Amino acid sequence: MSNPDPYSGYSTYNHPAGPERAVRHRDGGRRAALAVCTVADTAAGLLVLWVLLYLLDANQANVFVEFVRGTADWLAWWSQDIFTMDTEGLRVVLNYGLPAVLYLLIGHGIASRLNRA
Repeated sequence: MSNPDPYSGYSTYNHPAGPERAVRHRDGGRRAALAVCTVADTAAGLLVLWVLLYLLDANQANVFVEFVRGTADWLAWWSQDIFTMDTEGLRVVLNYGLPAVLYLLIGHGIASRLNRA
């Protein structure tokens, strides 16, 4: 009764050896980096969209404008009233633009680290 399997009772798996396994690991990092970039870009895009809607004097009673404003307020809660200016347009650009830039920088920085890992 010779058994070629050194560990009888356990099923063996054909794990790829060498570079194939590293490629799969790298693909997972790329997927995670893509997800992080997508979230950061979406957050920054919504903030920039709110700034544009505000500067173009969009109808504040519109459902879409209310949604964008509410989302932008939620994303930029921490930066509200950092800059207090007499010019309302400049205040909105700075208070919502700063988080947009930071989300882009931090999100893409994390994504580049995930791509290298």
